[in-house]
Amino acid sequence: MTAERPEVEAAALPYEGANAHSAHTIVIVGAGQAGGWAAQTLRSEGFAGRVVLVGNEAHPPHERPPLSKAVLSGAAAPESARLMKPEAFDALAVQWRPGVQVHRIDRAAKQVLLSDGTAQPYDKLILCTGGRARRLALPGADQVPLHTLRTIEDAQALAPALRPGRSVVVVGGGWIGLEVAATARQQGAEVVVVTQSRLCERTVPADVSAYLLALHRAQGVRVLLGAGVRGFARAADGADGADIRSEVLLADGSALACDTIVLGVGLVPNDELARAAGLACEGGVLVDAQCRTSDPDILAAGDVAVAPNPWAGRSLRLESWQNAQEQGMAAARSALGQTVDYQPLPWFWSDQYGMNLQIYGMPTPAHRVVQRGDPASGSFVWFYLAGDVVQAAVGANAARDLRFARRLIEQRKSVNAEQLADPNTPMAKL
Repeated sequence: MTAERPEVEAAALPYEGANAHSAHTIVIVGAGQAGGWAAQTLRSEGFAGRVVLVGNEAHPPHERPPLSKAVLSGAAAPESARLMKPEAFDALAVQWRPGVQVHRIDRAAKQVLLSDGTAQPYDKLILCTGGRARRLALPGADQVPLHTLRTIEDAQALAPALRPGRSVVVVGGGWIGLEVAATARQQGAEVVVVTQSRLCERTVPADVSAYLLALHRAQGVRVLLGAGVRGFARAADGADGADIRSEVLLADGSALACDTIVLGVGLVPNDELARAAGLACEGGVLVDAQCRTSDPDILAAGDVAVAPNPWAGRSLRLESWQNAQEQGMAAARSALGQTVDYQPLPWFWSDQYGMNLQIYGMPTPAHRVVQRGDPASGSFVWFYLAGDVVQAAVGANAARDLRFARRLIEQRKSVNAEQLADPNTPMAKL
């Protein structure tokens, strides 16, 4: 069971000819999922001016979730992660600049200075610069190969190491770390996950962490909780071999010898460009509900954007497939002068061992938990209530119930907890 992901089709609009050189130009920095959806939305909304899409990666707009699953396992080619078919992308008639970086934003002149030495003027600028995998500045980090998983190249470099007879240590117990661990284990590798806290502590309550822990241990993954990493070293048995054996040095003085080390310790937002331009930033680029930065002609979307979210009661970055798509679309519409009020209910999903876990809303330890179904059966939903109102929901292999849960959350509807917990009571009647 997987979350629904809409396809992008070619837009039937006349972008070629005279319109291709319209005086009005929108520049999108970042050609990932948010940037790709921004470009597609500009066209689907009827914009006939110039769209310039600048991306430092060589690949057309693509989504990242498959990189830790189907692409990493070899079940799908990297091309399968593309947002749209080549002919659909061509039909957008964007000026695509792959493998090019923006060195500086000149707000006064309303232009961006590119790594190839050229300057690109803009009327509106949309920053979809995303983030990069966090590294660890620990002793020995330069002595052994340390893999991360953020790009297509990362997945291609890591995939050969995930095979029977190989050992993998994943440092970090967040979503990327767990998805890599699940893929590696399904490929037959021996896997150890090392984390200083409970699994996915930053995003889910303790009951969800415990469920994930049981899931991975049942699949043969060794999970070390409360384990700090003090450094890395080349293992003695790999000093002279063709394959480099490595060690993860733990804070308690022990060491884990392995063939491959994967770091899954978070994301660093790529907000340096915005900071250098004097835009307001705080752990990312600050935007309002219309995706506007502190400069009204510059917008931001995706993993780099920090936006107000009423469901969380604060501003935050949403690192999710949903947000990259929907905020990219919202930023494009805002750039066109349309009324936008982007305050989404957070939605996150993860596929591990054939289990599709989905999270709606922001569950917290303060919420009362109502359980529907049995985790042991493989299909269940936990509802998180404040009083008798559902605030969030987490479920595994329960897509239909979760769709109704989303409605309950968005409608802020009072519910009967006993009926909510009863699988024999149809969700549609709550």
